[in-house]
Amino acid sequence: MSIQAGEPIPEVTLKRIRDGVETIDTKALFDGRKAVLFAVPGAFTPTCSARHLPGFIEHFAEFRQRGIEVYCVAVNDPFVMKAWGESQHVPDGLLMLSDGNGELARALGLEIDASASGMGMRSRRFALYVDNGTVREAWIDAPGKFEVSSAEHVLQHLPH
Repeated sequence: MSIQAGEPIPEVTLKRIRDGVETIDTKALFDGRKAVLFAVPGAFTPTCSARHLPGFIEHFAEFRQRGIEVYCVAVNDPFVMKAWGESQHVPDGLLMLSDGNGELARALGLEIDASASGMGMRSRRFALYVDNGTVREAWIDAPGKFEVSSAEHVLQHLPH
């Protein structure tokens, strides 16, 4: 069963690169702040690179004006996430997080087997609105779809 509104974000560790590889846990990421965490099946993949991440880059300032942090996560290593963020010109403050072993995807119940595409276990495409560690809204796309987890959809459906 996948994560539902009203549930706490699972506590797992993720990786990111700033001054070297850093480990950060979800408690530190979400406690005391509002954030949208969106997940893509893979960095550098067509829909993720052409539409999903670019939408959050385009609307990043709108999220920040509403006091909302923006985090991107994928089951990729931190070096790939850093390179992808640089290639997409991700603004400072939009965190590119690595769930390299799929621990967060599993803990959320949003893991998907993409072995048929040669990608192994990955995360489903989704967006979560998290307020102080609690999931308030969950937009989870059906496998192979890109609809409800877009930046535009999330902005339209955020609680006021």
